Amino acid sequence: MRLTILETSDIHGYIYPTNYADKQELPIGAAKVASKIKELTAAAEGPVIKIENGDFIQGSPFSYFVAKENKLTAADLTQVTDLIGYDVHVLGNHEFNYGRAYLEEAVASYQTPVLAANILNENGEPAFGKAYEIIEKAGAKIAILGLDTQYIPHWEQPATIAGLTFVSAVATAKKYLPQLRKLADVVIVSYHGGFERDLVTGEPTELLTGENEGYQLLTEVAGIDALVTGHQHREIAAIVNGVPIVQPGYRGNHVGEIQLELKKTATGYQVTTSKAEIHPVADVKADQEILAAVAPIEKELEAWLDQPVGKVVGDMTIVDAMQARLVEHPYVEFINQVQMAASGAEISGTALFNNEGKGFQETITMRDIITNYIYPNTLAVLKISGTDLKAALEQTANYLILEDGEIQFNPAFIDPKPQYYNYDMYEGIEYIIDMTQPVGQRITKLTFKGQPVKPTDELEIVTNQYRAVGGGNFQMFTPEKIVREVQIDMTELIANYLEKHPVINASVNHNFKVVKKA
Repeated sequence: MRLTILETSDIHGYIYPTNYADKQELPIGAAKVASKIKELTAAAEGPVIKIENGDFIQGSPFSYFVAKENKLTAADLTQVTDLIGYDVHVLGNHEFNYGRAYLEEAVASYQTPVLAANILNENGEPAFGKAYEIIEKAGAKIAILGLDTQYIPHWEQPATIAGLTFVSAVATAKKYLPQLRKLADVVIVSYHGGFERDLVTGEPTELLTGENEGYQLLTEVAGIDALVTGHQHREIAAIVNGVPIVQPGYRGNHVGEIQLELKKTATGYQVTTSKAEIHPVADVKADQEILAAVAPIEKELEAWLDQPVGKVVGDMTIVDAMQARLVEHPYVEFINQVQMAASGAEISGTALFNNEGKGFQETITMRDIITNYIYPNTLAVLKISGTDLKAALEQTANYLILEDGEIQFNPAFIDPKPQYYNYDMYEGIEYIIDMTQPVGQRITKLTFKGQPVKPTDELEIVTNQYRAVGGGNFQMFTPEKIVREVQIDMTELIANYLEKHPVINASVNHNFKVVKKA
């Protein structure tokens, strides 16, 4: 008998095949995923298991609108997963982004089990849903263990995760696998996390913080028949250490498929061979039932996105994202000004999160705000030392590299996952990054209000909440150093700023420089 496992992960609230920047149809979204899953299910020889592997309820203008619009609920978004017909859901880290109440609302709205074995409540039990689910298909018992990245406390506000313990995925899998091997013929691990090492050489591909434990699962945990993954937004289909693995990109651009051939034995079924593939959704049309289900919300969303909220005098468009990281751009300075105005801090840091943002045209709409500032960040003000600030700048300088006389984004932070969001640019201080200097010695000038920053100086800086608690492995920033928070979403703060300042100037003060000649 052949068992087919279909997986999606990191759809991030994209339903229609659009990124909302323009009207162009793109090969993404849950509506196309639905069509591809129908196609693969029809072609399957034998039973099919469908897994939604997390990060579904956050990440798109659509999901933002649903979360923030008073008359809408999480069910207006999660109804899509019911129409697709998943057997189980696994929590992702971004499920926490809109707060605990919204997360619990979303979990309650799912019509099929939610799994999160390694997120525990104060009683040491799974805090959301169950640890695993056993499904019987054609006489075979199939166990699915749900795991999330343990690194969530490094990104979320303390109130959101109060009373929760996040345990290593590896430790949790070691706990449950012997039990599941007795209860089921087939054991699938659905892990909202990725791979910390090269799948061929085993060499580390990132700092081994525990954020991603996929390689460790494959090499240290016995009894896994199939591993479906996510979080890193990679496109992977392989057999590693005898275990088939998939990771199906993001925004619903692929569906992962694992086929297991099962042999009937005296005691049940046994896996004999396996195959792993990922399937792009580009060649299918969007599912009309899915589109119709959310069409009224989509119509309201499009009208909301087209609201004009401000004007620009000058040029605030981003033509070259890399250049905007090397030479201060008016959009970057504007975001820092918004953060400083909202927080009262005199120093601010922000990033260009990806290479897709286009900045602001002469008329600014909500569409411009939400497609440039893509994360639901709130702000935190930290009190740090001059030593901390210098260390943060040195770390951000590591995201650049001097190659053949040209400054480029460091490839180590593009593959396997782009980390443009970890390269911060600051306002309120003056600094120089000299790329001819050794790592750790590249900040050759650092002043505040015209005076050199001393190691013992106490400074208040504002950053997004992700960075303030150490996100991106900025270990000089910790929750203990947060002195106040602005718990209003940045997109709202930008809109509020524009309401007070309806006309803004596209200006820069060039307070930082990145140089390649001493």
